[in-house]
Amino acid sequence: MKRAAIAVAFLVLALAALWWARPLYLDRIYYRGPVSTHFDGQRFFNPDRVQESGVPRKIGLKRLWQAATGQRDAGWPEVIPVRQTRPPARVDGGAMRVTWIGHATVLVQTQGLNILTDPIWSDVAGPWNRVGPRRVRAPGVRFEDLPKIDLVLVSHNHYDHMDLPTLARLWARDRPLIVTSLGNDTILESRGISAEARDWDGVVSVRPGVSVIVERVHHWGSRWIEDRNRALWSGFTVTLPGGNIFFAGDAGWGDGSWPRLAARHGPFRLAILPIGAYHPREIFGSNHIDPAQAVTVFKVLGAGHALGIHWGTFRLTEEAADRPPAELAARRREAGIAPDRFISTAPGQALTIP
Repeated sequence: MKRAAIAVAFLVLALAALWWARPLYLDRIYYRGPVSTHFDGQRFFNPDRVQESGVPRKIGLKRLWQAATGQRDAGWPEVIPVRQTRPPARVDGGAMRVTWIGHATVLVQTQGLNILTDPIWSDVAGPWNRVGPRRVRAPGVRFEDLPKIDLVLVSHNHYDHMDLPTLARLWARDRPLIVTSLGNDTILESRGISAEARDWDGVVSVRPGVSVIVERVHHWGSRWIEDRNRALWSGFTVTLPGGNIFFAGDAGWGDGSWPRLAARHGPFRLAILPIGAYHPREIFGSNHIDPAQAVTVFKVLGAGHALGIHWGTFRLTEEAADRPPAELAARRREAGIAPDRFISTAPGQALTIP
């Protein structure tokens, strides 16, 4: 009995020590630089201060367990069938071909460039690609059928947006130009992947007439809990001769100023906007826009067309897998927007953008 008591006490002390020391093994320093309007010298923050970024404490242990284990419910079957397609090697000139591959991964082909956003081909979005939400829809394009990629945009360091195994495969195969925001390049470099990192409003030249502008959005970042907001989050504008593209990455509404700031870099031929992972709003509303807010962002940007993404691939929140496009259709009708201007598609289905 005495030995058991000693063992229990030792275990409690060990767990307490691990908890107390967690910054030593869960924290990371990804960026060092001067204090700014959104960096306090240690961590980044949303300058609108509408609500502290990050998942609120009230998410609860049950939801955390569901997220960590990829637990399903009635609205999320184990597998949703996908008809995979094979894109062409290139699309030249002013034509623009867009394929939603799944989650926030989109292939844009135009001007002889192949542009890929937040690429993830892994089956699990989480640490070591083992702990976290599991994919229910296969990628709309097999990795093996992906054309040579020239430009990759990585919006932030959450596992469902910065998938290191996929990025390592792309880097080894194609050596694309990877553009991200401050601090994320440190994470990529740890895997031997080179990237160009910029602050908000920073510019990376791709080639004459084509550049990437790193845009402010309202979100947060973390990979190991204690490293929260050590790296910056962003959207992107890609300037192109045939019309600019805006990719929001992942964003909450905040004070609503970020779409107005991005609109300075228009006009936009295409906006790629998240429409999923938003319910319940009291938990996820500060970090993920819902379909109604996506429609407002679309209008503020003044975009010609938009594609709704970030839904129906990984169960991150409580709305059913196909709820976001249904709600988008309703909000679009209310706003008087033609169905072909703000579109949600099946993975692998290609769109031609006028």
